[in-house]
Amino acid sequence: MSTQRKFKAIMLQGTGSDVGKTVLVAGLCRLAARRGLKVRPFKPQNMSNNAAVAEQPLENGAGGEIGRAQWLQALACGVPSSIDMNPVLLKPQSETGSQIIVQGKVWGAAKGRDYQKLKPQLMDAVMTSFNRLGEECDLVIVEGAGSAAEINLRAGDIANMGFATEADVPVVLVADIDRGGVIASIVGTHTILPKADRDMVRGFLINKFRGDISLFDEGLQQITAFTRWPGLGVVPYINETMKLPAEDSVALEKDVSTSEDGVVVAVPVLSRIANFDDLDPIKQTPGVRLVFVRPGEAWPQNARLVVLPGSKSTIADLNQFKDLGWDVELLNHVARGGHVLGICGGYQMLGHIVRDPDAIEGTQTEAQGLGLLDIETVLVAQKTVMNRKAVDAESGESLGGYEIHMGRTTGAGTNRPMMRIDGRDEGAISLDGRVRGSYLHGLFTSDGWRNAYLSGIGIKNSGMNYQQNVETALDALADELEKVIDPAIWDIPA
Repeated sequence: MSTQRKFKAIMLQGTGSDVGKTVLVAGLCRLAARRGLKVRPFKPQNMSNNAAVAEQPLENGAGGEIGRAQWLQALACGVPSSIDMNPVLLKPQSETGSQIIVQGKVWGAAKGRDYQKLKPQLMDAVMTSFNRLGEECDLVIVEGAGSAAEINLRAGDIANMGFATEADVPVVLVADIDRGGVIASIVGTHTILPKADRDMVRGFLINKFRGDISLFDEGLQQITAFTRWPGLGVVPYINETMKLPAEDSVALEKDVSTSEDGVVVAVPVLSRIANFDDLDPIKQTPGVRLVFVRPGEAWPQNARLVVLPGSKSTIADLNQFKDLGWDVELLNHVARGGHVLGICGGYQMLGHIVRDPDAIEGTQTEAQGLGLLDIETVLVAQKTVMNRKAVDAESGESLGGYEIHMGRTTGAGTNRPMMRIDGRDEGAISLDGRVRGSYLHGLFTSDGWRNAYLSGIGIKNSGMNYQQNVETALDALADELEKVIDPAIWDIPA
């Protein structure tokens, strides 16, 4: 490809959001690794509150944040994740503003319009990470963000064509046929792209096709006739990808449990939900029906467990929770003998009060909590970001996960900790044992602990191996891509 670097690179960009770029990059990473290539994933800019802690620590030993999708793609490559795989991560805190993470660390915060002016300042970090990543591999597979055709955001772009042209990386355009209008989406993208950007595109992929692929042969020919871009494959709808963590909360709009019946676990969905993939192992557990409760929907009265997930803005989500009347629903659930588990921001909400004296999240400096745990939380500027290994305080079961939060929680409830991490108590349990909270994300991925916890609240131990499910799904994805992807994709010239 480029004569100015020793490693190859290709970039998948989409005709829109949620066309399956993340999953395709993961599948191509697994396929390339199988072929003996040293391959790495890269996403210049990601916007998601589904964050992970990179397995390769920062120079000071602390953890660095990246998008959860890049963590998954690193797993597909069979390598530890690093901050260079996602140098810019935007974590939405409100309808108009986001926290900005650069190379794993908090860089600042900005509203959307202001961020457009800041983007050019971040290109150096993006290129440094890209080149540093390339030094350790043969191939970098790059994922774009949103749509390649967002020409209104093209000035200073670091996520799509701005990066592709700066780094001289050829682009493969991805379109989702499952949502309809696939021919128009590709031809329309070709039409409105400036010539320099259009020339970066070397071909296109059709994703999520259902049925007989040969029925779309004429469609492929028509797209190529309009655009002169070759078709590089038609990827069928692959059910196994439902077992892979989703990149962002767009997926929650259509997320459903894999079980039609079983013991009900309810999850209230609030505006600033974070790290909702914490729930993926429960969703896949046989005998469990995971129900996402959205504003305006009725709470299931037969829920055995309610999980309050993480939040990027605890006070705002806590206010919304009470405005919706969900505080009453939760108290009624507990009165019926139900169990509650709060994770990170959900843990903070379960206490008596959440204070924000330095206005980290916004202008409101405190909010009354739900009062189900004898704790209180103060939000602090110093962010905790670290992968963790823990031991359940009651059962002694080992588990792993990660912390990403900006709060310190104290109170009598912490004298009844949920677990121990590095010799310290962590989390809290109510006096009756039915309400629990912890800062540890990813705890349900630990099969032994998950099965023990669910069994303890009356949900039959399933023996499911979640990590193996993810590995099996990645292999199934790679198997399917090997059948349908044109081998020329590996040798596209820059």
